[in-house]
Amino acid sequence: MEMLSLEKELSNNSYPGRGIILGRSANGTKAVAAYFIMGRSENSRNRIFVTDGEGIRTEAFDPSKLTDPSLIIYAPVRVLGNKTIVTNGDQTDTIYEGMDRQLTFEQALRSREFEPDAPNYTPRISGIMHIEQGNYSYAMSILKSDNGRPDSCLRYTFAYKNPIAGEGRFIHTYMGDGNPLPSFEGEPKLVSIPDDMEEFTALLWNNLNEDNKVSLFVRYIDIATGTYETTIVNKNQ
Repeated sequence: MEMLSLEKELSNNSYPGRGIILGRSANGTKAVAAYFIMGRSENSRNRIFVTDGEGIRTEAFDPSKLTDPSLIIYAPVRVLGNKTIVTNGDQTDTIYEGMDRQLTFEQALRSREFEPDAPNYTPRISGIMHIEQGNYSYAMSILKSDNGRPDSCLRYTFAYKNPIAGEGRFIHTYMGDGNPLPSFEGEPKLVSIPDDMEEFTALLWNNLNEDNKVSLFVRYIDIATGTYETTIVNKNQ
């Protein structure tokens, strides 16, 4: 698979929607996760990321302007033992609760489908990172409608065992702007992951569309110790 320029992937797409990047730092010592949200409506743009235990949640920047919280207020990141869950919706909780009952990542998502936001039927994208005794693996999932048909859900899971240093995978909700919004197609894109968290954060934030970007989360987890560093960037300050 060709490695794509993350800078170009973001700067050439005015509306990738919500995106997840999982991978491994160039020196191989860190497991890396990033999640961003974008918005076109006032309700979607009226959000920030805040820390919530070991994870994060979205909340309204101006509560007086919040109209419909159903698909925009959720916990994108939760931690269950040595697993870090990253998603674009409340399926974070579905995965957390399912895996806590010994279901697999894929089994936990069997109860969920794409979002009920006709005519877009936004895909549910999810990721799980597993670090144990110095070993690291991750998986990604997308649940999407079959070419905009709400009666058919397509389910794809991609698993990455012992990921290569300096490489990551990028999945996002939309191929670009449009009406209806066109769902992501294909397998997660191969991109590079640097060692420097500040550099990676700046690359992502600076190349997301200025009008549509809302918030960004980046985490680097030490594979040997499980300790981590987190950065949150919010357009609304």
